[in-house]
Amino acid sequence: MNILVINGPNLNLLGEREPKIYGSETLDELMVWLENCSKSLEHKFKFYQSNHEGEIIDILHDERHWAQGILINAGAYAHYSYAIRDALVSISIPSVEVHLSDIDARENFRKKSVLKSVCIGSVQGKGKNSYLE
Repeated sequence: MNILVINGPNLNLLGEREPKIYGSETLDELMVWLENCSKSLEHKFKFYQSNHEGEIIDILHDERHWAQGILINAGAYAHYSYAIRDALVSISIPSVEVHLSDIDARENFRKKSVLKSVCIGSVQGKGKNSYLE
């Protein structure tokens, strides 16, 4: 299966940004780990990270014919980006929302996800294993 992995704003700072919440691995280390896990070996991956909402939407549009599944950690955009939500709906590719931390146990504004209802699943609070599930 071709899996598109999209990471949103501030995830480029993994390993530096609040390691008690997000862990000490960099985004590149996490993506290499994911690609090399035994459960992942039968899949092909494309990895993207952007701090820009429009660029995330462009990636979704551009990769719609390649991707058979999507893992999306939209970061803060998960809480309010109806534009990314609409892009996921418009391309009709099974998508799973991923969060390293447990957003339900954090600040009130993080508890709502506008993406969750258009994804086939949501995995959060399991650190890098959130991506693997």
